[in-house]
Amino acid sequence: MAQRQVLLIEDEPHIAEAIRFILTRAGWTVSVLEDGARAMARITGDPPDAIILDLMLPGRSGLEILADMRADAALRDLPVLMLSARGQGRDRDAATRAGATAFLAKPFANGDVLDQLEAMYGDGE
Repeated sequence: MAQRQVLLIEDEPHIAEAIRFILTRAGWTVSVLEDGARAMARITGDPPDAIILDLMLPGRSGLEILADMRADAALRDLPVLMLSARGQGRDRDAATRAGATAFLAKPFANGDVLDQLEAMYGDGE
């Protein structure tokens, strides 16, 4: 079985490393991208099995990236877990409208990221 690939787009190094650590231990191969400007080129060039996407990124916002993904037939169904430091309802609503598969507000338990990723990846194994 091929190893499951997740692309983590997160600009906060400590959060990215914590998520990378827990997902790697759970058997995921994790690639990390720190800014939104290069996200679409990376996603279209080598699509992962799932994406963890921060809402606020340098270069382009997570919502802009997600909107581009959902407009692309090849990426429309790719599972996306949206993260936000601003856990207000309007951020969750905006992420849902843009097509996020799941949403987590920061701070979160690292295990919550794994649980959400596994739930949205579903039967992809």
